[in-house]
Amino acid sequence: MMDMNNGILKVVKSLAAKKYRDDEGLFVAEGTKCVRDTWQHFNCRWLIAKRSWYDQCGTAEHYDKIVFANGQQMARISQFDNPSDVIAVYEKPADTIDSDRVSASLNVVLDNIQDPGNLGTIIRLADWFGVRDIFASPTTVDVYNHKVVQATMGAIARVKVHYGDLEALFEEYPDLPIYGTFLDGKDIYKSELGKKGFVVFGNEGQGISAKVAKHVDSRLLIPKAKTAGSESLNVGVAVAITISEFFRR
Repeated sequence: MMDMNNGILKVVKSLAAKKYRDDEGLFVAEGTKCVRDTWQHFNCRWLIAKRSWYDQCGTAEHYDKIVFANGQQMARISQFDNPSDVIAVYEKPADTIDSDRVSASLNVVLDNIQDPGNLGTIIRLADWFGVRDIFASPTTVDVYNHKVVQATMGAIARVKVHYGDLEALFEEYPDLPIYGTFLDGKDIYKSELGKKGFVVFGNEGQGISAKVAKHVDSRLLIPKAKTAGSESLNVGVAVAITISEFFRR
């Protein structure tokens, strides 16, 4: 147990920026539910909390990690408008890829997804359907962004997000089929869908980039009603519909 000091405060506050999350190898999870959902899955550097939170929710597991902070200090380090009573500062895990699992599974691929809420929702959906690996372009929003962590509702502990060159990824697994969602694709409900491969989803505004699209083997379309006025679906909704159809088969 210890009390908050300026050194810890400065580090935690800096983690709002991706550069410092990368430099420090740390990220934060805020709020009682988020901390409970992730506590067993990541190495904790500090568990920063009000004494009242610890008196009510603390356990022996927390004892060596706890850093007590007052309300003003919690407000300074919180990345939300309404500060939480507890913030866990975790060490980012090593990015390891189980190639055998990837080769035998359905994997989600994200090309330049920008909205933290969308990424968090997609991770949560992947967890629901048992998808264990998501591959993302380097321009996709950081999985350790606090809004992403919050939106996953703990699923970040069970789904791995790997960042890298998507074209190189496809070349590494030449035997896996590559599916993609397009507005000019073939009706997904009339298409042949396998039990393994990559399913690509594109940017919220521009869709899948040309350099990634050229690798897609099967272009899929989620059909809409003739009376529909909407031009496109939210990417999180598109992931839910598409992955659900793969697993329904």
